[in-house]
Amino acid sequence: MSGPDLRPFLGDLARLRAQVFRAFPYLYGGTPEYEEAYLQTYLDARDAVIILARDGGKVVGASTAVPLIHETPEIRAPFEPPEFDVSDVLYLGESVLLPEYRGRGLGHAFFDGREAHARRLGLDVSAFCAVQRPEEHPARPADYRPLNAFWAARGYIERPDLQTTMSWQDVAETAETPKPMRFWLRREKD
Repeated sequence: MSGPDLRPFLGDLARLRAQVFRAFPYLYGGTPEYEEAYLQTYLDARDAVIILARDGGKVVGASTAVPLIHETPEIRAPFEPPEFDVSDVLYLGESVLLPEYRGRGLGHAFFDGREAHARRLGLDVSAFCAVQRPEEHPARPADYRPLNAFWAARGYIERPDLQTTMSWQDVAETAETPKPMRFWLRREKD
């Protein structure tokens, strides 16, 4: 879905994002109100898309993508010429899915949908960034499994040379703090 078609789902999406991102590794202390304002980008930006997973009328997951030219400066900055042309990159914002729906292939469906969207737009690069938390982080659950192997199996390459910083308030913090983010990318022509 894109543009005005998303409006009826905006509140559900905002609540879902706030809920899922509270877990490790994001530990996000944000609110549904902030998330709703953030999601406005996907209603306004030309060629943005959100792929929804619903169980009946309930939104249980979502995945976003927007041409990189519509993203914030801190997301665009690592994609400098001559290697990249920001007008040729689809930025995969995030995927969120309630825990009880994981392991059913929806993660693959989210990537399939966004990669198909990149091809429809004629964009050769799909990229996303992931927060970098230390192995010994005190909030890291004992059973935590990073998604690196999943991303690599889909053809994404981790690029330690492409990094940015984003700030948000962790659930245990009283103020926003900077978080290092590392990009992964996939080229359609590779």
